[in-house]
Amino acid sequence: MHLLLPLLASILFVCGLIFIKRASEANVGPATIMFLTNMLAALFFSFLWLFGGSSQPTAMLWQPALVAGFYLMGLGLTFAAVERGDVSIATPIFGVKVIFVALMLTITRAEKLPASVWYAAFLAAAGIALIQWTGRGHRRRMVMTILLALGAAVSFATFDTLVQKWTPQWGFGRFVPLLFWIVAAVSIGLTPWVEWHRFKEPQVRRSVLPGALLIAMQAVCITSAVSFFGDAARVNVVYALRGLWGVVLAYAAARIWGGAEADHSRSVMIQRAVGAGLLTAAVVLAIVSR
Repeated sequence: MHLLLPLLASILFVCGLIFIKRASEANVGPATIMFLTNMLAALFFSFLWLFGGSSQPTAMLWQPALVAGFYLMGLGLTFAAVERGDVSIATPIFGVKVIFVALMLTITRAEKLPASVWYAAFLAAAGIALIQWTGRGHRRRMVMTILLALGAAVSFATFDTLVQKWTPQWGFGRFVPLLFWIVAAVSIGLTPWVEWHRFKEPQVRRSVLPGALLIAMQAVCITSAVSFFGDAARVNVVYALRGLWGVVLAYAAARIWGGAEADHSRSVMIQRAVGAGLLTAAVVLAIVSR
């Protein structure tokens, strides 16, 4: 049942990115979006302090600080990828994170993964590849989007691996709130570049505020699933469904609000459907292997 959290996170993530994409199209700077997103995330995670934990020496604060750095890097690369390319291209690439998580868990010996989880991870990667190959646009722009998305996937995979590794010794109610308070503290440095005056514009408020709120909420879901339950490999296989939602919801949003993603050929949609089927099969395999 704990896999319902990454499932919810996958939907919230894509919905948030759709709004963030609209904000970037309105020329809202990334500093404004990151500042608001990180402050909301820190606020939400503060409530987890009630779960308690064990106190650690001040010298151990480097652990949540390091994890906070990977989160900030991943989020920045995510927003950059969406700003440069389509949501339906960037989002499936983020799903390659499942492979990186499986590799990191094996290398760090945090857990021994059954073969079925590896099969699920590679099925998910195959589905992601099929969806990605249906992308349209300038090649240079697409390559940059892919590279940024891969960078975000590596950063977040490292984040998840370290959260699973270090949370037990701190406690669920201590490690996660601390790392997001550090994220918020670092984000204060973005204040000079936050475009406060833009919030007077209705279009900006209707895109930035929902986008930041949804991204912060998905961070709560996915981080809580990894830190409280562990099982980062299976959690991320389910989370990879955001590649499917990224295709379906981005297409629906483009049909409603306009955008290049609303016009795709029949062959493109069939190929994406096959990719979505592989992603779904990966999720089922990951769950039944539990």
